[in-house]
Amino acid sequence: MIDSIRFYLSLILARAAYFGVKTFYKSSGTSFAGKLVLKFYPEFLGRCRRYIKNSVITVTGTNGKTTTSGIISHILETSEHTVIHNVKGANMLTGAANVFALNLAPFRRFDYAVIESDEAYLHKLYDFLPSDYLVVTNLFRDQLDRYGELATTAEFIKKAINKNSELKLVLNADDPIVATFGAGKSAVYYGFENVQYDCNYQHSSNAPSEVFNCNCGEPLEYSKRFFAQQGHYYCRKCGYKRPVCDYPADVEVFNDYSLLSVRNNGESYRFRVNLAGLYNAYNALAAIAAAFENGFSAEQIQDALDSYKSIFGRTEKRRINGHPVVIQLIKNPTGASEVLKTVDLNSNIVIAINDNYADGRDISWLWDSDFEQLKNAQKRIITSGIRALDMAARLKYAGVPQDKIKVVPSIKEAVNLACTSEDKTESVTILPSYTALLKINKENFK
Repeated sequence: MIDSIRFYLSLILARAAYFGVKTFYKSSGTSFAGKLVLKFYPEFLGRCRRYIKNSVITVTGTNGKTTTSGIISHILETSEHTVIHNVKGANMLTGAANVFALNLAPFRRFDYAVIESDEAYLHKLYDFLPSDYLVVTNLFRDQLDRYGELATTAEFIKKAINKNSELKLVLNADDPIVATFGAGKSAVYYGFENVQYDCNYQHSSNAPSEVFNCNCGEPLEYSKRFFAQQGHYYCRKCGYKRPVCDYPADVEVFNDYSLLSVRNNGESYRFRVNLAGLYNAYNALAAIAAAFENGFSAEQIQDALDSYKSIFGRTEKRRINGHPVVIQLIKNPTGASEVLKTVDLNSNIVIAINDNYADGRDISWLWDSDFEQLKNAQKRIITSGIRALDMAARLKYAGVPQDKIKVVPSIKEAVNLACTSEDKTESVTILPSYTALLKINKENFK
């Protein structure tokens, strides 16, 4: 009885806190209410599962969590299901608590929950909120000051998996680290058999590729390598190799969309994904696999893909001062290098880099990212944010002419400057780190 009272009081507290943050601080409040709720009632998330009628689907991985969870949620919603989803990408424990606290009501239940989770916080989430499905996208080097090397991040995820005995894993077979999570577990795999490009941007990368060793210590070899460590790998010494996919696919990548042919139970289905880049094709394939696992049809999935719109800096399309703008979050070498392949070199470009805690204090990743892709940019490149000068130096060494580089530390001023042309057809590309993206979102440019 006391727990129930504290739970319901938590819902009231969350709504009051959210109203205050929105009214007085003009903030989106993606975690503040959750932080208060967990302080007031630490067991809050443990009582949330009873409000979900069907599956709880969690999504983790270094890159693609927000897009993958967004597509999954959209498939569920367009099929007329109610969904709780941390759509803004606040993916630590406070973010999960926030979205439940602001949506639950004493007599209201939801059909599904789709929760994006930070890799290091997943095992803490599973202490309170067991999941039915876990989708793992990939594991790349990211924020070494927070996560350490990949082995550390992999251990965080394994620890979470081992806490949740009923979990069904949906794993990227093309990632040699992610694929190992399925050993001895209930798991299905998705991956690409063939990748074909039909686009006018450079799809090869100058970024260094890491050497990955098999568990036996032998370096993995590849019969096909798509990007970073993603591909068809094998070990000559012990015979370890990429697992057979339950959801194998072929993909044709165009300038701003991809066509996926996905096999499921002997049938082949063709999907159009209106997002740029192979990395987004991987995100879509992960979401398609999760949707099939939950019993959704190919028609329901394609209906959702047709109407899906990118959110919050993940190939987000907006208009600022009348100009078409594409906003692409960059935060680590592999993710940034894949985004940089797709940048329109005829657009005005803003790169806004911060080094706040949520970005990672260590910005050495800039030097491992393929900014050489921008050396033939036709218009100016504006560097902004706390590390604007570091970004300018990186562009200089990437071969971008110095007269095309302009340093404007204020993110608001940089974006406004990029959008000043009287020619409203002139496009703008913005590449922010995470807290720079939050700043852009908060400014609410018109």
